[in-house]
Amino acid sequence: MKKIVLSVVALIGLIAVIMLVPSKSTNADFLRIHIRADSNDSADQQVKYVVKSAVVDYLTPRLADATDKNKAMKIVARELDNIQAVCDKTLADNGFAYTSRAKLCAEEFPDRAYNGVTLPAGVYDALIVELGSAQGNNWWCVVYPPLCFVGGESNGTSQIVYKSKLMEIIRAWQENRK
Repeated sequence: MKKIVLSVVALIGLIAVIMLVPSKSTNADFLRIHIRADSNDSADQQVKYVVKSAVVDYLTPRLADATDKNKAMKIVARELDNIQAVCDKTLADNGFAYTSRAKLCAEEFPDRAYNGVTLPAGVYDALIVELGSAQGNNWWCVVYPPLCFVGGESNGTSQIVYKSKLMEIIRAWQENRK
């Protein structure tokens, strides 16, 4: 009986995971973000991460209601001047004289993997933040679906937390068996 119950629970879990993961994602399904450092100098690379945290903190509450990529793109497009202001203030607060540029555009990107999701090479819509000359290495993530806007270590925020009701049920069942 226990094996049957475990098998049914595992099957339900597998079905839930399959339903939650898009099976045929295309480049059109993603809105990427790239923050390009002024240079590869360590100070420029460090401030890139400070800027990244400020941008993620700024955008996270604004993107909370984005239920699809088009809504996310409209929100980002509306916020471009504010995103640039957040970046410029962060740069100035950290002693950097150069400024930033924020734009929403389509660009060619190589294969990338993030938290178990691999994005194939191709043209993607993206929020591009250029710091200074933008000649340094970049930080990248995905704005929609929100791979870097979901809390935890990857972005330094904990404003959005995703929970799985199925996992809660499984854990409760396992606890009751003990």
